[in-house]
Amino acid sequence: MPAVAYSIELVPKARDHIKTFTGRQRATVVDAMKHQLLHEPAVATRQRKPMKADMPGYVAPWELRVGELRVYYEVLEDRKVVRVLGLGIKDRNRVLFGGRETEVDPCEQ
Repeated sequence: MPAVAYSIELVPKARDHIKTFTGRQRATVVDAMKHQLLHEPAVATRQRKPMKADMPGYVAPWELRVGELRVYYEVLEDRKVVRVLGLGIKDRNRVLFGGRETEVDPCEQ
């Protein structure tokens, strides 16, 4: 029996973030989310890793790395939903959200 696929939801702030990506970046990150987050999104891989709340720059419980692009998300197991809280572009040792360095509040809807 195949595993149940998760659905992917972007919070409004994440929708704003993805609008600042180029067309190629948008296509790349959407493709990666479909391949990486629809099945077993809470399993660590080379591209996905759990984040620790005490880490500097903590944004969300999980990070998906796609080249220089980053997807920060949480997994709602009871609803089988992956909720994307932020999308950014890695620039050396910082991540830019919406084209600027900022914090993403995981509680923001």
